Amino acid sequence: MHKTTVYLNDDEAEALRQLAEATGVSQAEIIRGAIREAVTRVPPRRFHSLGRGQGPGGRTPSWEAAELYDKAFGKVTQ
Repeated sequence: MHKTTVYLNDDEAEALRQLAEATGVSQAEIIRGAIREAVTRVPPRRFHSLGRGQGPGGRTPSWEAAELYDKAFGKVTQ
C-alpha cells in the first residue's frame, strides 16, 4: 500500500467525515473505493471513423454504435 495526500475543500471533507461516520467505514476506505470505481469504469466506445453515406442501393440504413461494436466483436444482441 502507498501513502498519498488528497486535498479536499471544507464541504468535501465534512461530507466525507459524515459518510464515514454514518456507514462505519473509514474515510481512507471510502476514498479507495471511489478510486477503484472510477478507474474500472469503461467509457462508451465511439466510432468517429464510421459514417453514413450513399451506396449503390441508396442511403445506408442507420446504425447504433453499440450494436455495431457488439456485432464486430461477436456479441449477440437481441
